[in-house]
Amino acid sequence: MKSMLDNALQFHQTALNLQARRQELLASNIANADTPHYKARDIDFRSALASAMGKPGGALTMQTTSPRHLPMAGATPFEGFIGYRQELQSAVDGNTVNMDVERAAFAENSLHYEASLTFINSLLSGMRTAITGQ
Repeated sequence: MKSMLDNALQFHQTALNLQARRQELLASNIANADTPHYKARDIDFRSALASAMGKPGGALTMQTTSPRHLPMAGATPFEGFIGYRQELQSAVDGNTVNMDVERAAFAENSLHYEASLTFINSLLSGMRTAITGQ
C-alpha cells in the first residue's frame, strides 16, 4: 500500500520541488533587476522533470573516476538544467533581466505550483475516502 502511495505522489513531489526551485530562480532575477552585469537565469522545466523521473533524455549524474574526487553534496538534481535566459533587449549596464518576462514567468509558475498542490490535495482526499469507505 505504501509503495502505491509513493508511486502516485512521486511525480507530483518532483514537480513541486522543481517548481519551487524555478520560483527561487525567478525571484532572484527580479531581485537583481538593477544589478550591473547580472544575467537572468531560468530552468528547462520539461527536460529537468523528464530527467528526474528517469525518462530518456538522460539524468545528469556525476561520475567519479577517482576516489579523490569530491562528492556532489548539496546540489539538486536540477542544477544541470539551469541556463541563462536569452537577451531580448540590451541594457547599458549588461543586465539581461526583463521585468515583464520575469513577472509573467513568476505568475505562471505560481499558478502551476498552486494547481499541483490542488491536484495532490484532491488525490489524497480521494485516497482517504477510499480507505475509510465513505
